[in-house]
Amino acid sequence: MSSRGSVDNVNAIISGLRNSGFAQSDVAYWAYTGTGTMEGSEPAEDLRTIAALFEEHIHLVALADSGINSVADLAGKTVSLDEPGSGTFVDANLILEANGLSMDDVTPEALKGNAAAEALRNGKIDAFFVVAGYPTGAIVELAAAADIKLVPIDGDGAAALTDKYGFFAVSDIPADTYEGVDAVSTVAVGAQWFTSAKEDEELIYNITKALWNDESRKLLDVGHAKGASITPDSALDGVGVPLHPGAERFYKEAGLL
Repeated sequence: MSSRGSVDNVNAIISGLRNSGFAQSDVAYWAYTGTGTMEGSEPAEDLRTIAALFEEHIHLVALADSGINSVADLAGKTVSLDEPGSGTFVDANLILEANGLSMDDVTPEALKGNAAAEALRNGKIDAFFVVAGYPTGAIVELAAAADIKLVPIDGDGAAALTDKYGFFAVSDIPADTYEGVDAVSTVAVGAQWFTSAKEDEELIYNITKALWNDESRKLLDVGHAKGASITPDSALDGVGVPLHPGAERFYKEAGLL
């Protein structure tokens, strides 16, 4: 099922609307503990992890001739932060804050990837945030149709983020990941797979076992460019929410725990 993103997925799992879903590691941890951006909310104590999958990089995209060369340059601009139910929206606000800005300093829009790319190309917005594994389709298509840049999220702003929130890491997007776009230093979070503690142990054990099956490996290796980086060796990296007992049983049997 398509959804609005990390926050929406976590809420849907906890409410029983969905059996499992993907979410950013930071959003899931804050939901589980009722801290950070989820301060004041009831902790999502039934949230459980199946696996850590891959790194998602924060992309800040602008036109090449926009004059936007840093997060600080977004002041006074029209910027898409994605929808309020998304992890991108959460992270975009944290990035603005770490660089001395807030939503009050920009004209915010709530567009998802493809719509944001189209709006940038047509001059309706000045920049947009996307949190995704690279290369992400909307930006691939945009780069083929327009001259764009990835704006760095680095320096003191990135240091403030990584110091305050352990789930952010400084990471680069290589040159030519997107046509004609230079390498950029940015920050990344983990994309992880979650379910509810109420799901059957045997079911989640078998799902975890299927994820790391040799036949699944073949599919991951020939699918999206990020597929090859989804490996058992990193399945427990950055996990801040307890494993589901079924997943835990698999990792113990596999010698990973």
